[in-house]
Amino acid sequence: MLIVFFIIIVLVLYWYGTRTFHYWKEKGVKHDEPLPFLGNNFKQFIQKASIGMMANEMYKKYPEEKVVGFYRATAPELIIRDPEIAKRILVSDFSSFHARGLNPHRTVVEPLLQNLFFGEGDLWRLLRQRFTFAFSSGKLKAMFPLITKRAEKLKIITEEITGRDFYDARELMARYTTDCIGECGFGINMDSLSEENNQFRRLGKRIFQRNLRDIVCSALKFIFPELAKNLTLLTPELEKSMNKIVHAVLKERDNKPSGRNDFIDLLLEVKQKGNMIGESIEKKNADGVPEIVEMELDDMLLIAQVFLFFGAGFETSSSASSYTLHQLAFNPDCQVKVQEEIDRVLEKYDNKLTYEAVKDMKYLEMAFQEAMRMYPAPGYLIRMCTVPEYTFPELNITVHDGVKMIIPIAAIQTDETYFSNPEQFDPERFRDGAKDNSKKFVYLPFGEGPRACVGARLGMMKSMAGLAAVLQNYSVEPAKCSKLKPDPDPAGIVTEGFVEGLPLKFKKRLR
Repeated sequence: MLIVFFIIIVLVLYWYGTRTFHYWKEKGVKHDEPLPFLGNNFKQFIQKASIGMMANEMYKKYPEEKVVGFYRATAPELIIRDPEIAKRILVSDFSSFHARGLNPHRTVVEPLLQNLFFGEGDLWRLLRQRFTFAFSSGKLKAMFPLITKRAEKLKIITEEITGRDFYDARELMARYTTDCIGECGFGINMDSLSEENNQFRRLGKRIFQRNLRDIVCSALKFIFPELAKNLTLLTPELEKSMNKIVHAVLKERDNKPSGRNDFIDLLLEVKQKGNMIGESIEKKNADGVPEIVEMELDDMLLIAQVFLFFGAGFETSSSASSYTLHQLAFNPDCQVKVQEEIDRVLEKYDNKLTYEAVKDMKYLEMAFQEAMRMYPAPGYLIRMCTVPEYTFPELNITVHDGVKMIIPIAAIQTDETYFSNPEQFDPERFRDGAKDNSKKFVYLPFGEGPRACVGARLGMMKSMAGLAAVLQNYSVEPAKCSKLKPDPDPAGIVTEGFVEGLPLKFKKRLR
């Protein structure tokens, strides 16, 4: 009897761990054979490959397919290989794919993830409508003097590392962008540039580091979403730290804008406008017209937006700017062109790094865009089907509510189908800007459509200001330990990194 009971338990468990694995087979979508409970995601669960690396692997494995099936645990996902289908998901039929679906449990969202990036449905729409103005050209220009202040400090710190055999460019630019976030976000002098072990730099690192607790919680939430719904993806110390920092700043300002034109001021201006009100993206009246929904912008929602601004603001910008330095080190002819342009432009602006000066640095912008093409900080985009079912007309394939679409932008942007000699760093690809490639949906470092990165312009200006500050007086070259193709970090979550960083040699520039 005991043996029979044991066999029944095993069969039930096997059924539970494989119950969805007919999904892509029945639709005729090619995919790898999944493992019970783990699906095709074993390497990501054990931190041997990031989500972006897994998506790239599947993209390259099925070169003749427009889409490829994938199972993250038992959840079916669709990897998109065709730019036209990506356009349909991101723009044309956005209303059917407006969610990112990054939270494994859709109804229980931890406080810090209730932000513009992770938020879904009406929460996302109301936040997006209210916060778009915060990143306008006018607001960005008003904020730029705060960035300039930290860029000047970056010059001093770069001088201090010029005598070393190598220094991690990734760490240098992360310290700079963390300082920028302190100034532009909190009105706090974080001084990560002066103190390598600064508490804010440690906090920034912790957001993207993965310890055993994080790995286990993440895997359980995907494999057993209902049972693990009360586990948190973020460590509790992050919520505690962010609450403490933001409440201290709000108290100092008496919950009123201070006139600094930083992100906290912008949030307080938004809050002064009262509750967020707008058309629902989730609910409709009987006549098909969207319901009007209202939501209070309380302190916890404000803290969640600050958390996003802090985490995403330094991580993506530092990744993109440091990889630009890395490529310029290995392509000295391009580096010379960048430096000559910096000299020429700054001479027009009394040798001052202003908002207008940075906008004038076209070749630097081309180099930055090319670096983002070769190694975008977010290696993939994700969208989730939000309607009962959706049929792709090009494929006659129907997906259902909750199925996620993965667009592996790192793979698309290095596909020779769209970019000739894709492994070669060539800023001239962007001589006419990035718009044409973006319209073709083959260049998407900031995403596209209604959920494109709202802070893209701020991120670019902050990165370019830092690059200009460094390259005005210093040159970079490969160190003995530098690799032309650095090893990607398999522990990456939303953004991609490198195992050993990006070690380079910084030298005083010869004029």
